[in-house]
Amino acid sequence: MIKININLFATLSPYLPENSEAYTMEPDTRLDTLITRLGIPQEQVKLVFVNGKRQELSYVLDEGDRVGVFPPVGGG
Repeated sequence: MIKININLFATLSPYLPENSEAYTMEPDTRLDTLITRLGIPQEQVKLVFVNGKRQELSYVLDEGDRVGVFPPVGGG
């Protein structure tokens, strides 16, 4: 098992798990699998950053990764 740090922003914050600072996952888990596991509808995900770099949902997570997930933002 690996541990990652998860941050969910704005309207996604209700999906944040209690153990978000040391969230346990199986090795070789992709970002899209993480998002599904957290119960976040994929259409609510606009940007995902891992360790400060934008990543695609096919990115494979590694021990100690810091994940930030952002929803689409409206404005006017």
